[in-house]
Amino acid sequence: METMRAQELHSFYGKSPVIQGVSFDLEPGEFLALLGRNGVGKTTLLKSLMGLTDGCTGGLVFGESNLLSLSTSQRAKLGIAYIPQGREIIPGFTVRENILMGTFARVDGRREIPEYLFEMFPILREFIGRKGGDLSGGQQQQLAIARALAMDPKILILDEPTEGIQPNIVKQIEEAIIRLNRERGLGIILVEQNVPFARRACDRFMVLDKGRVVVSGHSKDLTDSVVEKHLTF
Repeated sequence: METMRAQELHSFYGKSPVIQGVSFDLEPGEFLALLGRNGVGKTTLLKSLMGLTDGCTGGLVFGESNLLSLSTSQRAKLGIAYIPQGREIIPGFTVRENILMGTFARVDGRREIPEYLFEMFPILREFIGRKGGDLSGGQQQQLAIARALAMDPKILILDEPTEGIQPNIVKQIEEAIIRLNRERGLGIILVEQNVPFARRACDRFMVLDKGRVVVSGHSKDLTDSVVEKHLTF
């Protein structure tokens, strides 16, 4: 299993630096929560990991692979799955077609839906022939997660997966993310505003401010004083 390692990572939109000197390691099967107020660079860091900003400097490796030299699709084929804000499912495709899209990043060539996805998200089996655009926001988020899992990833990167979702589905999504990490050994990088969930789920956390890491540690170090200083508005 591979470790993801960022060293002094800088990321740019145009010539403007957004991420400035971020370093972290994600060991196999580890859960990293990325926290911070709005507009501090959390989403940009996730996009940097996937090659979706205008440029990056520093070091970013996954196992033996230098990610900065690879395209977004090449990074996906290494086993790095990304679920952005807004989910970006294809509304005119059925649930089945959306999930099967994820399989095209598999290196083993298998084009079938893993059965455990329906055990984890039963509504997707029920709505398998329904258009993605006809699902609720929470159901679309479950679909986006299922599509990412269909590629058989080693790391799952999620950007505020429960934002704007009905409360009865939030808990289901949170529990699914924890299960994927603890039962299936998936590495997780999660941007999250829900501090209690981050505390419960993560192994380690980082807090960003103005594109820099201002505090990091193990979940037990995510104290009320850290939250008050760096995360309250």
